[in-house]
Amino acid sequence: MTGQLAYWNGPGAAKTFTHPVHSAWPARAGRQARILDYGCGYGRVMAELTEQGFSDVRGADPSAALIARGRRMRPDLRFEVLQSPPALPYAAASFDVVLLFAVLTCVPDEEDQRALVAELGRVLVPGGLLYVSDLLLQDDDRNRDRYAAHARRSGAPYGVFVTDDGAVCRHHGIADLHALLADMGLVDERRIDVGTMNGHRSRGVQLLCRKR
Repeated sequence: MTGQLAYWNGPGAAKTFTHPVHSAWPARAGRQARILDYGCGYGRVMAELTEQGFSDVRGADPSAALIARGRRMRPDLRFEVLQSPPALPYAAASFDVVLLFAVLTCVPDEEDQRALVAELGRVLVPGGLLYVSDLLLQDDDRNRDRYAAHARRSGAPYGVFVTDDGAVCRHHGIADLHALLADMGLVDERRIDVGTMNGHRSRGVQLLCRKR
């Protein structure tokens, strides 16, 4: 999972992230819920939740450059640089809500994705909420061509591709996301249209799961 760290400490550190925050979902755990934003980047989601009255929000990200940007922008927020992702420096059952916004798209390997979800499950309390926002497989010619080209070239699953500036990303079939999160109980699901970090419009999905 650290294989793309050079990208996120380089070109990726200047990106703007736009996935919408449906605050009613974390609010199900209360405004005093202990919330972790995994892959928090520069803290955009953390800032939005804090401004909406959530009182215990912190973020963690492997990119020191993105964390430094966040600390400059919002020195009032609590950030942590992850040294060995997906491992988190928190005890089991430390959080009531974990956010995973546009992170799975940056973790193309299925084994790495499963390890990440398992670690997030470890730090969630029983009954805690996992709020995932990510991108679905796109059906336009540009995306279909790059999915197919990368699959032929690398043998990676269909949906993996390389951006023009060098990030290896993955778009997901909804069935794949459901399977990845199968050990969690799906509570709610909503479709979104979202701007990508490179200025395109893409179809996405948000999933709210509850740890059994």
